[in-house]
Amino acid sequence: MKKKLFIFALASLHISLSGCIVTFQPVTINTNPTKTTTQTTTKTTTTEKVEVASVSSKGQASYYNDKFQGAKTASGERYDKNKLTAAHKTLPFQTKVEVKNLKNNKSVIVIINDRLPTTSKREIDLSYKAAQQIDMVRDGVAQVEIKILK
Repeated sequence: MKKKLFIFALASLHISLSGCIVTFQPVTINTNPTKTTTQTTTKTTTTEKVEVASVSSKGQASYYNDKFQGAKTASGERYDKNKLTAAHKTLPFQTKVEVKNLKNNKSVIVIINDRLPTTSKREIDLSYKAAQQIDMVRDGVAQVEIKILK
């Protein structure tokens, strides 16, 4: 899992340095009829769309304070606490991710439209509405699993 995230981070760095887009394509290897393993391969293209294999990571999530309502996000959109959006350190804007609260197994699908500082200890910051949907508002912070969707 760490290797996949490292590959994704390298690909993100490559995108920012070269202006190229890296797409990820899942390759399924079935060596055992009861177990299927998915590996990720990369190829460089010049398209604007990024396709990402279903990769997941675990970490801490928090949510935006109300004082950010209406503030400009890194993507240029205005933060709206009533939309299902999130901030992430490296994922491309408009990437859809599923965030599952590991405490109660509730999940929500959000769109990345902002950046977290690279020094943040959090994996993702959710909008208020997204935090409500996975019942983490009272705690303020939750252990989550983040799955990148195509």
